Amino acid sequence: MRYFQHRHAQQKAIGIDRGTQRRMALRPAMVAIVAAVSALSIGSALFIPPAAPAMAVTAGQIQSARNRAAASRAREAQLKKQLSGVNSTLANKILELDDLTNNQIPAAEEAASKAQSAAQDASDAATAAGDRLTAAQKDLADLQQQIKQTGKDYNDAHAAVAQVARDSLHGSSAGDAMSILVGSKSTSDFIASMQSSAAVARSESNQANKSANALSLSENREDRLDAIKQRIATLKQQADQQAATAKQAATDADAKQQQLTQLREQGTSERAQLESQKSQLSSAAAQQALQSVTLASQIDSLNQQYQAQQIEAARNAAHYASQGQSAARPSTPSRPSGNTSHSGGTSSGGYTPPAVSGGGSTAGNTYPWGQCTWWACQRRHQLGLWCANYMGNAAQWPGSARAAGRSVSGVPSVHAIVVFQPGQYGAAAYYGHVGVVESVGNGTITFSESNARGLGVISYRTVPSAGLTYIQ
Repeated sequence: MRYFQHRHAQQKAIGIDRGTQRRMALRPAMVAIVAAVSALSIGSALFIPPAAPAMAVTAGQIQSARNRAAASRAREAQLKKQLSGVNSTLANKILELDDLTNNQIPAAEEAASKAQSAAQDASDAATAAGDRLTAAQKDLADLQQQIKQTGKDYNDAHAAVAQVARDSLHGSSAGDAMSILVGSKSTSDFIASMQSSAAVARSESNQANKSANALSLSENREDRLDAIKQRIATLKQQADQQAATAKQAATDADAKQQQLTQLREQGTSERAQLESQKSQLSSAAAQQALQSVTLASQIDSLNQQYQAQQIEAARNAAHYASQGQSAARPSTPSRPSGNTSHSGGTSSGGYTPPAVSGGGSTAGNTYPWGQCTWWACQRRHQLGLWCANYMGNAAQWPGSARAAGRSVSGVPSVHAIVVFQPGQYGAAAYYGHVGVVESVGNGTITFSESNARGLGVISYRTVPSAGLTYIQ
C-alpha cells in the first residue's frame, strides 16, 4: 500500500492527475483493440500464401549428372569395343537397349517421380485454397445471421471498443462508489466527489466513444459484409486456379508414368529379341556384352516386380491391421537410388516373398530374403550352380566354401561368387558382401547383387577385379 501511495504522490508531483493516469492505462488496451477490430473488419484474417521455394540446381546435382554422363560414355565405349566385328544392326540394337535401360528409363523414372510430387503439391495447394474459401463463406454466413438479429447498422467495433474502454477505466461502478463513500468526510463531500467522478466518467466515456468512432469509420456491418464478399470472390478465383493447376499436374504425372511404362515394355521386347539372336554372336566378348546389357534390363524388371510386391504387401498389412489381424511382415517399399552402404548376410530369419524371377524359387535358400547372401545363392541356383546354405556371413563364405571342397581363388570367372571383405568397395564393416559375377572385362568384373540399393533390390556394378575373392 505504501508503494502505491508513494507512486501516486510522485505522479501528482509531476502533474499527472487521475484522469491522465487512466487514459495512459487505456492506451495499451486500445492498441490491442485496434488489432482485433482490424481482423474483425474483413471477417477473417488475410491469408498470404507462402512464396514457393527457389528450385536451384545444386553443385552436387551437377556433379552427379556429370558422373552419370561419364559412366554412360565409358560403358558405351566398353560395349563398342566388345562388339567389334559384330553385325552393325545387331550391335546397334544392343547399344540401344543399354541406352534405354541405363539412361532413358532412369531419366523417365526421375521425371515421373518429380511429376508425382508436383501433382501432390498442387493437390495440397488446391485443398488449402478450398479451406480458405470455406472459412470466408462461414464468416459471411455468421455476419448475415448477426445482421438478421440486430440489424446491419449495429456497430460491433464501436460497441466492443467502448465496452473494453469502460471496463479498463472503471472496473466496477459499485467499487468506485464504495471508494468515494469510505474516503468522504461528510455528506456534502460525498456528493461533490460523486459529481466529480461522474464528470470524469462522462469525459472518459466520450473519449472512448470518439476513439471507437475513429476506429470504425468503415467497420460497420455493411462495410464488413462487402469486404467479406470481395474476399470470397478473390478466394473463389484462387481456388479455381489451384484446382485447375492440380488437375493439369495430375494429367502430367499420368503422362510421365505412361511414358515410363512404355519404355519398360519396349525394353522387355528388345531384350527378348536380342536373347533370341544370341547365337549370332561368335566372340566371347560380344556374348558378355549382350549378357551384361540384357541382365541390366532384367534387373530393372525385377526391381519393378519387387516394388509392386512390396506395395501390395503393405496394403495387405494395412488392411489386416484395420481389422485387428496380424499379417506377414512386409519390407518397406524402396526406390533404387544412389550408392549406399552394402549390408552383408546375417543368420537371422527373414520375410520370404514370392520368387523374384522366372524359373527362380526361394525354396532351398535359407538365407534371409533380400540380403546379399540370399541373392548370391538364388542367382547360382538359377544358373544350376552350387551354393550351400548356412555358410555364415558374407565374409565367412570363402572359408566355408573351402571346407566344402570348392575352389576359392583370386581369379575371376563368369558366374563365380565374388566376395568382398569388410570395407572393400563399401562392403559392411562386419558382414562383408557377396555377389555373382555376370561378365569379366579387361581388369574388371560386372556383378549382380542385392541390398546395395535397398533390401531385395537387385542391382549391378562394375569394379576392378583384382584383390577380390572368387568361389567357383
